[in-house]
Amino acid sequence: MNRSEYLYGRNAIYEALHGRRRHRLLLVAEGIERHGRIQELVTLAQARRIEVCRVPRRELDRLLGPVNHQGIALETSSYPYVRLDQVLNQGDGRPILVLDHLQDPQNLATLLRTAEAVGVAGVVLPERRAAGVTPAVVNASAGAVEYLWITQVVNLARAVDEARAQGYWVTALEPGPGARSLFEADIPTPALLIVGSEGRGMSPVLLKRADLQVMLPMRGRVTSLNAAVAGSIALYELLRRETVSRERRTTVAR
Repeated sequence: MNRSEYLYGRNAIYEALHGRRRHRLLLVAEGIERHGRIQELVTLAQARRIEVCRVPRRELDRLLGPVNHQGIALETSSYPYVRLDQVLNQGDGRPILVLDHLQDPQNLATLLRTAEAVGVAGVVLPERRAAGVTPAVVNASAGAVEYLWITQVVNLARAVDEARAQGYWVTALEPGPGARSLFEADIPTPALLIVGSEGRGMSPVLLKRADLQVMLPMRGRVTSLNAAVAGSIALYELLRRETVSRERRTTVAR
């Protein structure tokens, strides 16, 4: 087993037990093992031949620190990132999400949960100066990250260039003079969607690689949304377009 870490939270552990990691030990706080959801996790772990150990709750508090662990923890291997080529070579037309140096784990978790929900082909993160997939992110995403193909790259610009070479069209979600409304722009597929970081926005080196720059129309007094909300809206707009396109093809085929 490679470097291990502890996941916590009932939903996160449930999804992890169905995911790609290699698990070693399930820790359960004494006195709650008969709880329906906990018993389900214990049974699932035992079916996968994972050792189950009952410990005092204070032991989980000591091990995990000030988090809402819900009385359970899973010792498992570190997050299984994939290679960039594994994401690019799927060739199934689904969008790819690129996150330009998001630093807030909660924002990252929200976007990863949405990305899994809409069925992206994969997610590209920078290796440095950005949030990665930690146990806190796994918990905040309710375990959704366990089903995603996520790659960490040294150079985001180079990764975008590789995606373009594979036929992806680059869409930058970034307000500015050259941006068009997300809901009116013609977004070619397969799409690679770049979401900028909190506060600083998108780096110029990535923005200049975009085939299209889009923004969310704002009608209220607030002039911007955070990266997680804006990115989630954009991902669902791509899903909506894909659904409409598929329905039209089905109608024509009939």
